[in-house]
Amino acid sequence: MALISSKEMFAKALNDDYAIGAFNVNNMEIVQGIVDAAAAENAPLILQVSAGARKYARPAYLIKLVEAAIEDTGADICLHLDHGADFEICKACVDNGFTSVMIDGSQYPFEENVALTKRVVEYAHDHGVVVEAELGKLAGVEDDVSVDERSAKFTDPEEAAEFVRLTGVDSLAIAIGTSHGAYKFKGEPYLDIERLKVIHGLIPNTPLVLHGASSVLKEFVDMCNEYGGSVPGAQGVPEEMIKEAVKHGVCKVNIDTDLRLAMTAEIRKFFIENPSEFDPRKYLGPGRDAITRMVRHKIKDVLNCSNRK
Repeated sequence: MALISSKEMFAKALNDDYAIGAFNVNNMEIVQGIVDAAAAENAPLILQVSAGARKYARPAYLIKLVEAAIEDTGADICLHLDHGADFEICKACVDNGFTSVMIDGSQYPFEENVALTKRVVEYAHDHGVVVEAELGKLAGVEDDVSVDERSAKFTDPEEAAEFVRLTGVDSLAIAIGTSHGAYKFKGEPYLDIERLKVIHGLIPNTPLVLHGASSVLKEFVDMCNEYGGSVPGAQGVPEEMIKEAVKHGVCKVNIDTDLRLAMTAEIRKFFIENPSEFDPRKYLGPGRDAITRMVRHKIKDVLNCSNRK
């Protein structure tokens, strides 16, 4: 039971055509809900921390929560920095015990992205930490990351191969149609699976990552709306599309919005049905349980990583 790197996780996933869920964490109940699900399914697990999570909960608390989860369950967990904006934040997370960091230079020209990523790779590898980078841009919003839909850019396969060669990065987040947030598609959902196949063919030994891959499950959207919420028309990536992507080199699937919707739906329901209650444990508990149920479903039915630990 330890904080571990994702290197061995990805090697197994790449070989056996399954993916590992990378779930964003913000507080104790979210950590517990996710870890309990992974333990029940005997599945490998990545917990990731975004800029918003660091600002809200503070890194020291999040690291200790993950360490507590390891002690409590005996799980091996990869602790990952999600969307590191610069070298300094990546270095700080490496120095503070993270076992994986993402440097997101996707907003820069290719050459600048390469230079920044290579610098992070060199430092992280010297400290036994793996690095994810991003090439191409996703539409939508995730914490402090905002990309206008008009400027969203799918990953170029040839550039992806050259980027991996030049940087030595361990995994690559690609843009093939996913987006951040609860409103991923205005029309019919679409992922460029053919582009994914070409990328995987050019860099078959590089684990690929899908950001913005929540499915925005209808049951939670409906429950939110039924109990006073307002998320009309929310639409995510159909789970069948995620399952297809996993067959072509996608080893890490990032999930955040689905966690938020599951917890919020249960809490809204509790407040409406129990208007006199004001004990946070009474409503955070059901929210935590909803996360566990949702994550078990993702692990077992979508990512195919049950009993892969």
